[in-house]
Amino acid sequence: MAKLALPEADGRLVPFTTSPPRIWPPRIGKPASAPSPRIAYSAAHVVADALADGDPWLRPAIDWDRTLAYRAYLWSLGLGVAEAMDTAQRGMGLDWPTSLELITRAAAAARATPGALLASGAGTDHLEPSPTLTVEKVIEAYAEQCAAVEKAGSRIILMASRALAACARGPEDYLRVYDRILSQVAEPVILHWLGEMFYPALAGYWGGRDIPAAMESCLAAIRHSADKGDGIKISLLDKRHEIAMRRRLPRGVRMYTGDDFAYPELIAGDAMGFSHALLGIFDAIAPAAAAALGSLAANDRATYDAILAPTVPLSRHVFRAPTRFYKTGVVLMAYLNGHQDHFIMVGGQHSARSLPHLAQVFRLADAACLLADPEDAAARMRRILAVHGVA
Repeated sequence: MAKLALPEADGRLVPFTTSPPRIWPPRIGKPASAPSPRIAYSAAHVVADALADGDPWLRPAIDWDRTLAYRAYLWSLGLGVAEAMDTAQRGMGLDWPTSLELITRAAAAARATPGALLASGAGTDHLEPSPTLTVEKVIEAYAEQCAAVEKAGSRIILMASRALAACARGPEDYLRVYDRILSQVAEPVILHWLGEMFYPALAGYWGGRDIPAAMESCLAAIRHSADKGDGIKISLLDKRHEIAMRRRLPRGVRMYTGDDFAYPELIAGDAMGFSHALLGIFDAIAPAAAAALGSLAANDRATYDAILAPTVPLSRHVFRAPTRFYKTGVVLMAYLNGHQDHFIMVGGQHSARSLPHLAQVFRLADAACLLADPEDAAARMRRILAVHGVA
């Protein structure tokens, strides 16, 4: 067990001793006679190239080998990869040209990996949001990215559009855009309704600030093109909205939870249904998520709950407001567990959370048995403390 001093919110340094490590199973244990009851995607982060010479705030530099190795790790656990999403800092350091290269590289890696599940984000982030934009410009931007993702060989996750949020005059504009795009895609897509807690510019998405009214607009778009909807991920961090919408989806259209606060309950479901998973927190808790899903597949609800329960405080801390900075905690977890050699992020986003916040991530990861090698994780945490002047 490792010992170190970690800062509290009030600035005090408090001694901390890590717990013994837990050995997680190497892959989801699926019963031979039954398929897994849930589809589970982890939205995946990118590894910055810390040695690249450039302007980190202006042009992203990616360590492609480490970035793709992390996707291989997720696939090895039986998890799918949701590529080039907000967890990959899409729109917060990762631009569209680099996102397309990431999608293209990931799609090639998926083709070379038996059973690998991949879906990638298509949006309008190469279009500058403005109230003077026309809806046709938004449609053109969506169509461009969808065509590029399909050409790369990936399924599509249709991301929420800040450009559309800026120029739409009401629900009818959202319905027009989604109807046009869904009529053009080759295969069913996953829609993504991302709440304003992730990106304030998405306030009022689907045509109003009232969630029930917005849900009606969203459901109308889904019903009109149900044959082109694999499912929808909603990221509103309120399980009531997800459950209400889940019960109203057309037959064959899946709900993918994006609720990083209540995912254990939503994935387990109730007598009227359940949610599949497309979660940013699965990047940080991948081995626990895989093990829990294996237990659920084996109808062992008690073990499923026992595994995921201690991950929820970690997730709630990582995703606390301002929620858009959650990627910092995700990348910290990858660094602590040896998936990358540094704690540097695209766009300098490693500085988006305070040192006490990072220290609490360490404590909660330890409590959830998510430090693969506590001695090494402690050594890595000490390096972060030293950079901040804490001996």
